[in-house]
Amino acid sequence: MNATHIADPDGLHPSVKVHESSYVDGDVVIEAGTSIWHFCHIMPGSRIGKDCRVGQNVVIGPRAVVGNNVKIQNNVSVYEGVTLEDDVFCGPSMVFTNVYNPRSAVPRKDEYRVTHVGRGATLGANCTIVCGIRIGHHAFIAAGAVVNRDVKPYALMAGVPARQIGWMSEHGERLELPVHGGQDQARDSTGGVYLLEGSDLRRAA
Repeated sequence: MNATHIADPDGLHPSVKVHESSYVDGDVVIEAGTSIWHFCHIMPGSRIGKDCRVGQNVVIGPRAVVGNNVKIQNNVSVYEGVTLEDDVFCGPSMVFTNVYNPRSAVPRKDEYRVTHVGRGATLGANCTIVCGIRIGHHAFIAAGAVVNRDVKPYALMAGVPARQIGWMSEHGERLELPVHGGQDQARDSTGGVYLLEGSDLRRAA
């Protein structure tokens, strides 16, 4: 860890690993067991939880919130207004936006929209998450999808724009359940039981 690239070392737990090519600004908290790899920039006011893995060429912040055990793959920017709950997976080169209708000539820093990604969600490689939406817990966004509306917990989303094509278990397995609702149940390979009630899915056991 190269201290010249860390503005405030007191905000980092002693077990945090920051590659010497990366920069950590002031007013940043990074908790135990987290690793920051090559060419990253952690901007002011950001909070990163325990046991996270931040891949190469990642920018976080300013004032972004990352939970525990989050994995952020290479070439991802987690902008201001984005919150990632525990156990979120961000695939390589996936994209968050923070302004809905950007123009280079029109300042819109006061128009950032909040994006919330629920616990255990997977955001596939090269997908785009349009700002101002909520991704439900354990949702699964397929590679290359463009998500422009809220996503239900456990929903499997694909396409441009993304639409729901199925349901996923907490273990990351596709469940044999109807997309458009009803009353049904399914079990994954770990023994987890999922109940479909109308258009919502929940884990029963």
